[in-house]
Amino acid sequence: MNSKLIFIILITFFLTSCATTPTGRTQLSFMPDNEVEAMGLQAFSDLKSEKAIIQNGYQNQFVQCIADAITQQVGGTWEVVVFDDKTLNAFALPGNKIGVHTGLIDLVDNQDQLASVIGHEVGHVLARHSNERMSQKLGAQIGISLIAAVAAPRTPMGQTALSLLGIGTQYGLIMPFSRLHESEADRIGVELIAKAGFDPTESITLWQKMALASQGSQPVEFLSTHPSHETRIEDLQALLPNATRIMQQARAAGRHPNCAK
Repeated sequence: MNSKLIFIILITFFLTSCATTPTGRTQLSFMPDNEVEAMGLQAFSDLKSEKAIIQNGYQNQFVQCIADAITQQVGGTWEVVVFDDKTLNAFALPGNKIGVHTGLIDLVDNQDQLASVIGHEVGHVLARHSNERMSQKLGAQIGISLIAAVAAPRTPMGQTALSLLGIGTQYGLIMPFSRLHESEADRIGVELIAKAGFDPTESITLWQKMALASQGSQPVEFLSTHPSHETRIEDLQALLPNATRIMQQARAAGRHPNCAK
């Protein structure tokens, strides 16, 4: 197999695997959605069997109220679970599953701050980021395999080339796209919570609180799958004028979430 044929195969593969996110960005996405959703359902089931769950009480009511207001804007039936875990975390999985840790509930001051996180996580699902992440990794593996077929991988030079290619794939493709996913989910999420009637300006306060809570433990942005707190806050501030207009329209239409902590 010569290099020209490899190039044609790669180009054909990537062109036939393109989709579009809610923000209009072209993404690589060739995993069947039903398979990705099945993975999400299994992962959520595993988490529920492994981690302690808050079964009732104010924390469940608070989280469910916020999640209901947000998911009404996207449709579908969503399962929401509060996990008894002091880490600052929340997540949403393909298959319409939302998990929130008690540590995050303790951190936030109000409904709008927690809505910022839940909206962000739902944004990942709406943009099919899990599918894209898996497609990127599989695509990188396919590219490496095709190159390895003609690059004399048994020689010391070939081994070195493949090793460097692997590093380049991780830091030059997978991780930057993961940061892009985070930024895109922020954009989708802040508009989503505004449509639900939550105050998007509280997303700034939330990330300021997160920055203080994780002070000294934030990794260097280049080697992180998340933007630095400073970058995230700056990007959110740029989104606020439009998000605020969306919130005002939502409230004029009667959407006034009232979720008490």
